Amino acid sequence: MDAVDAALVSFGEHDLTIKETLSLPYPEQLRQRLLLATRNQADADQLGELDTLTGQHFGTTAAELISRSGISKDQIAAIGSHGQTIRHQPGGPAPFSMQIGNAACISETTGLTTVADFRSRDLAAGGQGAPLVPAFHQWLFGSDQQDRCILNLGGIANITWLPAAGRKPVIGFDTGPANALLDAWCLDQTGRHFDENGHLASEGAVHTELLASMVSDGYFSKAPPKSTGKERFNLDWIHTHLQRFPELPPADVQRTLLQLTLITILRQMPQESAGMKVYACGGGTFNSLLMNELRVGLGSVALTTTADLGLDPQWVEPVAFAWLAKQTVEGLAGNLPEVTGARGRRVLGAIYPA
Repeated sequence: MDAVDAALVSFGEHDLTIKETLSLPYPEQLRQRLLLATRNQADADQLGELDTLTGQHFGTTAAELISRSGISKDQIAAIGSHGQTIRHQPGGPAPFSMQIGNAACISETTGLTTVADFRSRDLAAGGQGAPLVPAFHQWLFGSDQQDRCILNLGGIANITWLPAAGRKPVIGFDTGPANALLDAWCLDQTGRHFDENGHLASEGAVHTELLASMVSDGYFSKAPPKSTGKERFNLDWIHTHLQRFPELPPADVQRTLLQLTLITILRQMPQESAGMKVYACGGGTFNSLLMNELRVGLGSVALTTTADLGLDPQWVEPVAFAWLAKQTVEGLAGNLPEVTGARGRRVLGAIYPA
């Protein structure tokens, strides 16, 4: 929730060109209110206001991106907006996933067709509504020669296993927290939004009992399809596990949280790793301690970033939702049922015309 990432993208049959990118920070007051909303501290009126304010900020971001690009609006087919996730509850009798950021505001601000609410249709078809990006990973990163695993290190970590030449179905799911807990603890203890290069974590040591308590969370042993979010893995979750260890130094907690990210990723990696290569993306790729520890943990399996496949790791997610918007506008499916658990392929999203 530090900023809104936007990318202006031109797509070919099996390639793409990024024309312009922009990362526009949230106004601090809005960011704070969004954080409270994810912790169930917002009533109906406040959620409605946040939906509008977030949509306005998304619209401003898109308009500024277009202005900087110098590209005429009539050359742009659509905007794809993921929205700001407030709650993701894919289980139970009434599954839902709530992303706010009023798409009508985006369309009105930019004068462009906007596609949003990508997750609802997959959920209605019995799926998790997430992760959705594996379909884009398959389209762009699939290889006839090499098994590849795309590792997204966002707030939540997810993996997409792409078997060479489509010899087996794509596998994709959320492994658990990547940066969500690291960022939440760092902010709570230091006032900094993230632990740059893992500096705080590097000053601490893994507390094995705390780690064992955290790893016992039932999500980690759950079989795919599965997805999760900050409604589960958040600061309150950390404090619940810390109740037995109230005197731990903050740096030890930070290092233990980093270890949690590591082992929950490594334990859920595909076992058929011979010849596989892992390509990381997302904000976690900028955490040098996390990346170095992942390299050690992966052993003979090579780890690099999606930059080696031609796409900067910071821009994989915004580009993916541009691609999903393209799929929607063209009437093409955007989900992978083998990943989400949906009953079949579906055209995703709601279209807000120009």
